[in-house]
Amino acid sequence: MTRLCRESWPAAGPPRPVRAVHLGLGAFHRSHQAWYTEHAADRDSWGIAGFTGRSPGTASLLQAQGGLYTLVERGPARDRPEVVGSISAAHDGDDASAWAGWISDPSVALVTLTVTEAGYHLDGAGHLDLGHPEVAADLLRLRPDLGAAARPARTMPGRLAAGLAARRRSGAGPITVVPCDNLMGNGAVTRNVVLEICEAVDPSLTRWVEANVSFVSTVVDRITPTTLAGDLALVERTIGREDRAVVVAEPFSEWVLAGEFPAGRPDWVSAGARLVSDVAPFAERKLGLLNGGHSLLAYAGSALGHSTVAGAVADPRCRAWLDEWWDGVARVLPLPDDEVARYRLALIERWTNPRIGHALSVVARDGSLKLVQRVLPVIHRYRAIGQPPPPGAARILGAWLAHLRGSGAAVGDPRAAELVPLAAGERSAAARALLDALEPGLGADRDLAREIAVTCRELEGMDG
Repeated sequence: MTRLCRESWPAAGPPRPVRAVHLGLGAFHRSHQAWYTEHAADRDSWGIAGFTGRSPGTASLLQAQGGLYTLVERGPARDRPEVVGSISAAHDGDDASAWAGWISDPSVALVTLTVTEAGYHLDGAGHLDLGHPEVAADLLRLRPDLGAAARPARTMPGRLAAGLAARRRSGAGPITVVPCDNLMGNGAVTRNVVLEICEAVDPSLTRWVEANVSFVSTVVDRITPTTLAGDLALVERTIGREDRAVVVAEPFSEWVLAGEFPAGRPDWVSAGARLVSDVAPFAERKLGLLNGGHSLLAYAGSALGHSTVAGAVADPRCRAWLDEWWDGVARVLPLPDDEVARYRLALIERWTNPRIGHALSVVARDGSLKLVQRVLPVIHRYRAIGQPPPPGAARILGAWLAHLRGSGAAVGDPRAAELVPLAAGERSAAARALLDALEPGLGADRDLAREIAVTCRELEGMDG
């Protein structure tokens, strides 16, 4: 079978001029930002130079295919494959020379990011964790006196600092950074961690970044399940080419952006993106309803024996818990009731698509990072109006406690060595310890801890 590439698929045309750089060349980037760029009205003027986060595997696959890959849009009844050509160059994330070269190119106008919540290396106060071993190592790598002898930065803040330093040296002018991870106010968060690492390495770079770099906040959404061997075979049969970089995604997608683009951007609006003055209402809606709902299903659903989102949401018990959580979130969302109701209906339609194998084991990862963004803000909104947290909050946190105690999906968390021992033993004490681990002082809420313990016990009684 002929391999997919620009020579074997001439309809893709030659690589487009690189004007955007991306860090985190995984499936979600290819189903989302690269797809929006492919569908922009001015797509011929915008190519992407993509860099992997940790493993060079995806870069190698895309290099062999001239950046081309097939996106399979998986609807409830049929698949629709499409060859995407917006990626013009693909690099190993450790290729510091290519990274600095592209970002210092005056033609490059923006950098997009998909590095997951863990990639921001935040401490408990929301600042860059300068004591984290990887961040500390980057501080040494970025020291100006080490010059070219320094090893490539490995963290997202470190890589951005290195790239922006190269841009300053080249005199290439302003640039925009567009984070696309599930963090409230992700633009401000990214700005803060970049400024903090710059300040620790070279204060003059901090001042340059403040004057020349725009940080845009976003809300992103598109379910992108793991690609399976059957998906590769489907593409071979459909397009008549071997594609080793296939991506599968649901038909729905959303991209909401707020901020300035001093050096320009693709016409993503023509592809369906929304430019707004403030993404906060949309972020609160998504983090609370979609992401919070996903966490509930991941921990409670997997404890009940389900393996996918579709399987869990079809279980009447999970559906009742989901509605309980959503009702609580809806009361404190700054959006009209009818818009929230439509969003909830759309989520159910998306999540019941039986052909999207969205694995609960994947959703369950990194709970200690995700729940801080998805559940704690709802608790604090209720406190602000003098009300106790909604019952759904204890349901999610109780399911997470059960997860850490061995129910359902396997634990995959950067703080697992700390959290799993805390979760063992008497449930109320474990609940208080976990609340304090998520946010110091939160464990003092004895009523919330007691509710978490009760829901954990109930779920463990249903386990399997």
